[in-house]
Amino acid sequence: MSSLYPALGALPAGWRTRFAPAPTGRLHLGHAVNAIHVWGLARAFGGRVLLRIEDHDRTRSRTEYERGLLDDLDWLGLVPDVGDTAAFRAGPFPQRQSDNGSCYEAALERLDQAGLVYACDCSRRDIAQEVPDVFGEEMRYPGRCRARAVDRNAARARRVMLTPGIEKFDDLRLGPMAQEPAAQCGDLLVRDRLGQWTYQFAVVVDDMEQGIDVVIRGEDLLSSTGRQLQLGRLLGRDRAPSHLHHPLIIKPDGSKLSKSAGDTGIGELRAAGVSAAEVLGEAAVRAGLLEVRRPIAATDLPSIFEETAR
Repeated sequence: MSSLYPALGALPAGWRTRFAPAPTGRLHLGHAVNAIHVWGLARAFGGRVLLRIEDHDRTRSRTEYERGLLDDLDWLGLVPDVGDTAAFRAGPFPQRQSDNGSCYEAALERLDQAGLVYACDCSRRDIAQEVPDVFGEEMRYPGRCRARAVDRNAARARRVMLTPGIEKFDDLRLGPMAQEPAAQCGDLLVRDRLGQWTYQFAVVVDDMEQGIDVVIRGEDLLSSTGRQLQLGRLLGRDRAPSHLHHPLIIKPDGSKLSKSAGDTGIGELRAAGVSAAEVLGEAAVRAGLLEVRRPIAATDLPSIFEETAR
């Protein structure tokens, strides 16, 4: 087991990771794949799981979706060590992003005091006039507002200046990586035109404040790692978290599962009479973690990684 993920085996007992769904739809098998990696690896290597609700996108997040994902986690038998589902149901809770605004404000203020923040009034159309908007590709911000002295009272959006250069890190599954955040995305949007905190900013602040040692997430978020590492340093994080990016479930057309497409919802499977162990087993097979389809209980998830290490 330790030969597959030696860095996890070398971490002190009690290292912390997180499961952090967004309540913009119901959980699907893709979330189950992430949960299998989060809980399975944490339980196999002495880690602890923190539950976080990433509802920074207030235009798409819904209370009923949060209730649904909490119900799904309970039904699957996935019990977090830090922040159980009852704590979220009870009311405001700092591991829910919409309840953590003061923390993000304080982090932005630190960056502002360091001279790294500027107001931005760019629309996507404004950016596309300087940088081609290619479907399916990330749009790099060209720095249009960096020297424009945009009125801060008129524009709610804020960007943080990124320094050109290469960010190197070792992915616990994929090995050595190198990214150029400034070339990938340009100066980082941390608050949007509606005043909402962005994913890139909120997760870095959360991971720092909540003591996350290992970020376990899908390969679709690999490209975000370099910019998040740089932002963490700018915020004063002295020891960066480790990262492990796992495979996704890919549909026949090459796209990943998504909530917006209503793909294989856990709630629908549950209503159809499929057991929790069968759902986890199905997700494990589709992700290539099991060769033969079989039910697997939440308490047996560590065995998947023991098997794959043989």
